[in-house]
Order: sequence, then structure tokens, then C-alpha cells
Amino acid sequence: MFIEQVPDFFRNLYPKALWRMDPNEKAVYLTFDDGPIPVITPWVADLLGRYNIKATFFMVGDNVHKFPQEYMQIVESGHRVGNHTFNHLKGLFTSTKEYVDNVDQADAFIHSNLFRPPHGMLRRKQYYELSKRYQFVMWDLVTRDYSFRLYGEDVLANVKRFARNGSIITFHDSMRSESNLRYALPRSIDWLLEQGYTFKVFE
Repeated sequence: MFIEQVPDFFRNLYPKALWRMDPNEKAVYLTFDDGPIPVITPWVADLLGRYNIKATFFMVGDNVHKFPQEYMQIVESGHRVGNHTFNHLKGLFTSTKEYVDNVDQADAFIHSNLFRPPHGMLRRKQYYELSKRYQFVMWDLVTRDYSFRLYGEDVLANVKRFARNGSIITFHDSMRSESNLRYALPRSIDWLLEQGYTFKVFE
């Protein structure tokens, strides 16, 4: 549970970040990390299009550089994009200068005021430096679709257990997550719709 829905003491480490939106509104915010990746990201875009749902994609700059067509499909489909560093860096193991420079390198390709740190952790100095220029978006629910220890059914169960009003829900459009994503994402959308949730993106 600590991973899927982090406790308040951890959220308080990054007080300006968005963790959960309006708890009084029956809406959720779908987000996807680590793309764009050929085949996988277009599949997500096509699926969301069939439901007329918009989402936010936190993209790795190097992937955008390598796969501009997949990036443009997301943008042209009306989804929001966010910065996820250029090389998917772990902030805790990177100097502040190197980390900020890497984010700036990604910004040359992504052009967004939204930022999500890979693994959700970074040094305090990195956070304060980047929060001057970016709106940090974390999560209320991470589905753990990336985990080799979980099956698609487990990922879907995480959504059913932890989704709530205002949840920022994180999936991953990555090769590591593909099998779980293909199973859990459409079923999660169906279940969320059955529960009366609407889908929103960040303004």
C-alpha cells in the first residue's frame, strides 16, 4: 500500500506538488510515464480515443528524440505532455546541476510546464530549483503495472482498491509494462466508468 498510495508524510516532502485533485469531484486523472514507445504508446492513444478520454503523458526526452512520430500522435490527439527528464534519471543519485540540466535537455523536445520525477524521488534542492519553473505532478495511485511480480489482474485490482475522487492514476507506456498495461488499462477504464468517474487532464 505504501507504493500504490503513498502516505501523507511522504507527500509533505514535496508540498507544491499535485498528488490528488479535488476530493469532492468524482473525477480521475490518467497519466502515463516513460514513453513514447513504438507500438505501445500508439495503442494507448488509440484506446483512449475510442473512449474519448484525454490523459497526460510524462515523457522521457530521449524517447521523444528517437520516436517523434509517437510523440506527435499524442500531442495531435489532444493529450497533455509532461517532462520526465531526458534520461530517466534517479534524482537521489544525481547532482543537482546534472539533474536540472537533464530536465532542460528534455524540455527542448517536450515543451511543457508539467514535470514528474522518475521514481517519484529527488533531492530537496532539485525539487526547489525545478518547482520555480514546473508544476510537479506526482500520483495518488500508482498501478504498479511495471512490476514483474504482478499480473494484469493484480494491476486492475490496485485500481479498484485505491482509486477515489481526484485520484491521479499512473500507468506506464513502456515495454516493461506492456503485458500488464494491455490487460489492465481497458478494464480499469470500464470499471471507472461503471463507478461514475469522469476523466480529466491538468489545466
